[in-house]
Amino acid sequence: MAVSDFAKQLPDVVISREYQYMCSEPGQQFIIQDIQEHQLNRVVVAACSPLMHEKTFRSVLQSTGVNPFLLQMANIREQCSWVTEDPAEATLKAKALVSGAVGKARMLRPLKQSFVTVSKSILVVGGGIAGIQAALQCANTGYKVYLVEREQSIGGHMAMLDKTFPTLDCSACILTPKMVNVAQHPNITLLAYSVVEKVGGYSGNISVTVRRKAAFVDHQICNGCGLCQEKCPAKTSNLFEQDKATRKAIYTLFPQAIPNKPVIDKSSCIYFTKGKCGACQKLCPREAIDFSQEDKFEEFTVGAIIVATGHETFDGSKLDNYGYGQYPDVYSALEFERMLNSGGYTNGHIQTQDGKTPSRVGIIHCVGSRDERHLPYCSQICCMFALKFAHLIRDHTDATVYNFFIDMRCVGKAYDEFYLRVLNEGVRFVRGKVAEVFKNPEELSDSGQYVVKVEDTLAGTVREIPLDMIILANGIKARDDSRELARKLGIAVNQDGFFLETHPKLDPIGTQDPCVFIAGTCAGPKDIPHAVVQASAAAAGAMALLEPHTMALEPITAMVNEEKCTGCQCCVNVCPYNAITYDLAVKTAMVNETLCRGCGTCVSTCPSGAMEGNHFTDQQVLSEIKSLMIDV
Repeated sequence: MAVSDFAKQLPDVVISREYQYMCSEPGQQFIIQDIQEHQLNRVVVAACSPLMHEKTFRSVLQSTGVNPFLLQMANIREQCSWVTEDPAEATLKAKALVSGAVGKARMLRPLKQSFVTVSKSILVVGGGIAGIQAALQCANTGYKVYLVEREQSIGGHMAMLDKTFPTLDCSACILTPKMVNVAQHPNITLLAYSVVEKVGGYSGNISVTVRRKAAFVDHQICNGCGLCQEKCPAKTSNLFEQDKATRKAIYTLFPQAIPNKPVIDKSSCIYFTKGKCGACQKLCPREAIDFSQEDKFEEFTVGAIIVATGHETFDGSKLDNYGYGQYPDVYSALEFERMLNSGGYTNGHIQTQDGKTPSRVGIIHCVGSRDERHLPYCSQICCMFALKFAHLIRDHTDATVYNFFIDMRCVGKAYDEFYLRVLNEGVRFVRGKVAEVFKNPEELSDSGQYVVKVEDTLAGTVREIPLDMIILANGIKARDDSRELARKLGIAVNQDGFFLETHPKLDPIGTQDPCVFIAGTCAGPKDIPHAVVQASAAAAGAMALLEPHTMALEPITAMVNEEKCTGCQCCVNVCPYNAITYDLAVKTAMVNETLCRGCGTCVSTCPSGAMEGNHFTDQQVLSEIKSLMIDV
């Protein structure tokens, strides 16, 4: 009430109204009634962030015939009441913010939106389960989809798994049909073994350049018979098998790969490293091997982009007290997944490095997660896949299984029930953070090769438990290249490197670019069901954006005062969106409003003051600053 009463006293304020839920239907009706009754031509809303409801209030103005850009919002929630502990100080700050908003509103001028025709095609970046789901959703609705995957095959991390919790479905059995659907769908162009090189254009008409890495195999001719892989003499480490096995220099990622056409790894191919061999070329019955292939670049235009680039797992060697990388029978989660898999490096047999079935196995939870030195957040899925491991070990062997956990977090449909199931199967749970893993003395090795030292917080004692095998439940982290991709797409990442959503609750799939959507673990840790749900939501968002055939462009862009422009071209050099060009005929800078995002970089750079931002003119900003400084 104090802020509302203060606002009534400000110059040019005709009416000031207080209502707790101004964004609600009754609140919007109050604004409409006041505009009509008092013939208002400017509106200031002091409430939450403009990111939340600026569009809502613009629509209110538009419904009454007032230009929607004659609205100014003062954020007195996120930037005031939520961050200021002293209520009296918060009230003073709110008054200043409202005064500043009124000062700027006084100088606002009408802006006109322009519309562009959008491209009815969608780019999906990443071919894991989220990318596959999003691509199929869009393609099934009739949209043209380009699916870009950096590896030889789509499938992502899910293709590496043996079983999925809590139902214990065969991962490949539920994933590979979707992969085949992608390959066969007439509306999907699959660009495997490719990376997004450049993104340009403007909203609704985004130009994309994709670099298709040289496979040195002509996939138009190759029929995937596999003879080249069988006869190739060169072997190298198999990353899909987590370096626990080898593969040939010419390879497909795994037997069910899509596309099922091989590529050649130059770094391990004898022909490229020594200039000899060429066995694959000599033996290929279709003459599909082409050592002269080079990277190719493909360009196309899309209306929207869905980013589903997935995640990486935390490197357990960064916690040297767990012995990963030092002791051969300390395994990462993905290494153990491949061990469990019948197509993996042990053909599904659970065994130690010397080929023996372990009698005692320990699973360490929260490896890297909930650790301020590494991943300060919970990775959400670790408890569940650790429980899955415990169940499968008990199912495959007679081993005693220990789960070392901090807190058991099993939030999901039938997840807690799965936890209870594992409890009843005789798995032993020790609540406490593992301090260290060390080698058992030789004379005691019969009781277990290794010893886990842990504080059992429920028993109130420090325990040393001998084990034959140790499995780490590695946390989920953002991909190392997420910031580079974010820069190309013009979106943001959070402090942990995950792509940043517009709003974590109300718009978890949107980004600061209205044409770019995010799905899956590139946005943060989540399980497969949640990744699929988010992918479907992202697909729906992209399709809803493109369905009207046209898109309104934000008129808050830069503009050039040609009389002041000296032709120095400083603005051309700094524009991050390539929206400014130099016109040699008139010798001034020119702004392409379809490309401009209104970031203001050119305005702050221009030495002659010729560049100005619509809705953020010098006059408007100075009026806001002056009004902020009044005595409240």
